[in-house]
Amino acid sequence: MKKFGNILWGVVLIVIGVIFGLNAMGITDINVFFKGWWTLFIIVPSFIELIRGDSKVWSFIWLVVGIVLLLCAQSILSFSMISKLILPFILVMVGLSILFKDTVNKKVGSKIKELNSNKDNLQEYCATFGAQQANFAGEEFTGANLDAVFGSVELRLEKANITKDAIVNANAIFGGIEITVPTNVNIKVKSTPIFGGTSNKINTQYNESLPTIYINSTAIFGGVEIK
Repeated sequence: MKKFGNILWGVVLIVIGVIFGLNAMGITDINVFFKGWWTLFIIVPSFIELIRGDSKVWSFIWLVVGIVLLLCAQSILSFSMISKLILPFILVMVGLSILFKDTVNKKVGSKIKELNSNKDNLQEYCATFGAQQANFAGEEFTGANLDAVFGSVELRLEKANITKDAIVNANAIFGGIEITVPTNVNIKVKSTPIFGGTSNKINTQYNESLPTIYINSTAIFGGVEIK
């Protein structure tokens, strides 16, 4: 799905380049910088993430925001009316995001709940106004809770010994979490981004013979990166 994003951005740039060229030759007189053109920097990335990303709900929310801003810039909607609805809109969308986190992928959610039931397998790492690193090189990894509050946590599993399914609960609140995973595991992500995001850079096919790392991510004005 990453190719889809590259193709879409490529098409957008080609179209803009062609328009500039035709305008320069006097063949057309198309105004590329129409009212609200800047909203495309919200609409296009949101549309790409809606197609290929894990956080469908918030990708849809930002797509709607971009479209509404474009309509306001075109004077189809009123900025004053929209400004009064911002807070109710945010509250409703956050509520929907929390609800959808538990209903969109029930299979992943039930597995995460099962793995979290054995708290003895989970190691705790918390960074508040600081940084912490956990490196499991040559060690067995069964699961972890990561909390970054105005800080950062780095979990390195690329050389860890992972023989069965494991859970990583990653909560980034005004902070960042970086998780480096090995190549011989599957990755399943369940995320709740609230003015934050989860970036999954792993692009491998699911293999039933390999153990799976389930990453349960919540990003509130923060970010979780999986690589």
